[in-house]
Amino acid sequence: MSAPLEAKSVTMRFGGLKALSEFNLVMEPGELVGLIGPNGAGKTTAFNAITGVYTPSEGEVRVSGELVNAQRPHEICGKGVARTFQNIRLYKQLTALDNVRVACHARATSGFFDALFLTARHRTEESRILSRAEEYLKVMGLSHRRDEISRNLPYGEQRRLEIARALATGPKVLCLDEPAAGMNAAEKVELMQLIRNIRDRFGISILVIEHDMRLVMGVSERLLVLDHGVTIAQGKPEAIRKNPKVIEAYLGDAYLEEKHIAITPEGAR
Repeated sequence: MSAPLEAKSVTMRFGGLKALSEFNLVMEPGELVGLIGPNGAGKTTAFNAITGVYTPSEGEVRVSGELVNAQRPHEICGKGVARTFQNIRLYKQLTALDNVRVACHARATSGFFDALFLTARHRTEESRILSRAEEYLKVMGLSHRRDEISRNLPYGEQRRLEIARALATGPKVLCLDEPAAGMNAAEKVELMQLIRNIRDRFGISILVIEHDMRLVMGVSERLLVLDHGVTIAQGKPEAIRKNPKVIEAYLGDAYLEEKHIAITPEGAR
């Protein structure tokens, strides 16, 4: 059985700049993976290459074994890879419910003429889409915001609405780009539990970019660390915490002092 998502030696060049170098990732079904690194490390570039925003300069991206390098974002989404963005991209003039309903249409089977003539097929499908949209709002704790215009929601709830919209496309892999950005401590704790619940309830793989170390290490089963476009480490969170390359490139001496960790050149405590 093919992996839900595989990136093999993916490289991204912009002129003379190599933003991502031979990036490799295999997502197993139901796996929760964190992608971390300092600003400018290539994390979002990796997301963009995976989801069709960029076409890789070299390497392959496969979804359930199918090569998707030249496909556009909506085509890759249709294959089963959904994402959120660092900067929230909701339909701000629509209600929370309608934001999710729009995404549900990614799996719609009725066509233009069904909608034009309001056929029984169209009415049945729209009823099913409405139920699904309401379910995703409930999963993300937003049922009480059903009819509110999305731009009027608190920031943390807009973040959760964006995740609900991504889920509504029926993904096999959900890519979350800094989902906790702008959230307070309580919202981050709640989000960490929500991410686990999403994985368990829907059985999907989740790839998370996140700068909050407590959140990403608490929720991830495996971590990849990028620095200047190069993967410098990967493994379980407890191993990544002690990796000298990661500490030097990203976590820093302040992290060592806070955690009372002494690192030898071999990375042993």
